Amino acid sequence: MHMQDKESGTKKFTDVEKLQIIEEVKSKGLKVTLAKYDLFPGTYYYWKSKLVIYGPEGLKHKKSTENVQLIKKLERENEQLKILLAEKELESKLKDELIKKKYPEWKRSR
Repeated sequence: MHMQDKESGTKKFTDVEKLQIIEEVKSKGLKVTLAKYDLFPGTYYYWKSKLVIYGPEGLKHKKSTENVQLIKKLERENEQLKILLAEKELESKLKDELIKKKYPEWKRSR
């Protein structure tokens, strides 16, 4: 592997190298592989979570602003849908209560 060592002492792996390391952990074990590449477990688990969430594209070095924007958009949409559902549930409950008050004989027959 041709990782790049920066002046700050950090290492930079390509997305292909990251995939190879993740695969190597599956075959050789976590401690052995992380010691071989001098990686912290947190780094490995971060890469693994990105791989699970975004697939191989998630391991690229670019700041995935498109993904962040998409997530925020979906969270806003989800919140709006929750509010809409709560309003519909409340409306349904109020209608049921009004019907029970207006037609009390229906309540006894059921």
